[in-house]
Amino acid sequence: MVFSSLTFLYLFLPINIIVYFLNKNEKYRNWVLIIFSLFFYAYGEPVWVSLLIFSATVDFFHGKIIEKYQGQWRSKAALISSIVINLSLLGFFKYWGFFINNVNVIFQGNLPYREFMLPIGISFYTFQTLSYSIDVYRGEVKAQKEYHKFLLFVSIFHQLVAGPIVRYKDIAAEIEHRTITWDKISYGVNRFIQGLGKKVLIANTAGNIATKFLDKGFDQLTVAGAWFGIIMFAFQIYFDFSGYSDMAIGLGRIFGFTYKENFNYPYIARSATEFWRRWHISLGSFFRDYVYIPLGGKRRLQLRNICIVWFLTGLWHGASWNFVAWGMFYGALISLEKVFLLKVFDKIPKWISHMYLLVAMLVGWVFFYFTDMSHGLTFIKIMFGMGQVQMINTEFIIYFMNNSIFFTVAALASTPLIKKFYNKISNSFSKKRILQGRVIGIINASIVTIVLWFSTAFLVGESYNPFLYFRF
Repeated sequence: MVFSSLTFLYLFLPINIIVYFLNKNEKYRNWVLIIFSLFFYAYGEPVWVSLLIFSATVDFFHGKIIEKYQGQWRSKAALISSIVINLSLLGFFKYWGFFINNVNVIFQGNLPYREFMLPIGISFYTFQTLSYSIDVYRGEVKAQKEYHKFLLFVSIFHQLVAGPIVRYKDIAAEIEHRTITWDKISYGVNRFIQGLGKKVLIANTAGNIATKFLDKGFDQLTVAGAWFGIIMFAFQIYFDFSGYSDMAIGLGRIFGFTYKENFNYPYIARSATEFWRRWHISLGSFFRDYVYIPLGGKRRLQLRNICIVWFLTGLWHGASWNFVAWGMFYGALISLEKVFLLKVFDKIPKWISHMYLLVAMLVGWVFFYFTDMSHGLTFIKIMFGMGQVQMINTEFIIYFMNNSIFFTVAALASTPLIKKFYNKISNSFSKKRILQGRVIGIINASIVTIVLWFSTAFLVGESYNPFLYFRF
């Protein structure tokens, strides 16, 4: 089940909200969320809910052992055991086939292996439970004493299958007690529908356009078409994933949880370093706190640490060499920026460094999109006009003109400009205190209603509705 489905919007979520708020007892509310979360996860692939419960059980008991024997060898042994078990499960289901296939290629062997369907969200909940064990070992959080509360942390459906990666210490207090107000519920509903609009109205449309250029024969592709296609994919993946994060944050607020932001307008960045401070913030902070800093951070062998982090970041996204290449591409860019490029950027006009980031980011998305590396490299050659390739043709001009309004809207929505404009309008009513609340409330309600209506209409007649990060 995905958030942008009619089943979720008009059946699962309303029933969940009604049952949740009919219960006034905090413990019963937790159980309501657990039951609905497990059903949500099992809706598409019931067999893998057992793996989720197993992972939660392992780390619940490991956390208790780690805390009980704090400062002793047993605590460290329990931490190592937790890390090994979690990474082994992730490695087996996500990377085993990839590993055996590469062994067969290198040694020209024929080792048999079975391809398993990747359990949905395993990369996300594995990192969540790992962060819990490590934080308990570091003494940053107390181990959870009640199993059902820990299971709630692991299984809660808001961010279970596609993030953001929520750490236990960020919501530990809210698992114990949540204060829910109408303001929080209102904010949550607005944020959820904002994310729904991003996903359904922008990401899906951009994805449909992108495939017409990225999946067509390269012999028919022009330079302009290649750039337009990868720009549309950039819009698709941003609005798809940031939209999902908005929906997760909104759902959390409705039920009394506060999740941290996961995106901060990454396409306005002026360097790869800044881009990754704004894109998938929860993943970046995870690798920073649990890999980069323990390796030595910027104090010792910084460039080595950056390369390790970005190799793992690429591999986390998928068991394919194109993801590794994508990760190492950013690792190389960030390393160059640390060595000298950031100093150069401080001395040149901002628009130049911004253009550098946009071009680099789009090239990176080519690596991300094409699982076949040779196809990706061929596409990059076309982007830069290498070989016998047309710059532009009539077919592209007509197609671009037909989608120019959408392109403009998506580009503007990728920046803070619309938000700043809305805030300016809101502030203009601040002098009229009597009208402010009513006017802003009417504006918000109107926008939310319109976005929900159009999103529903699109979902009724649209068969193309993927979540790109759903399988990560």
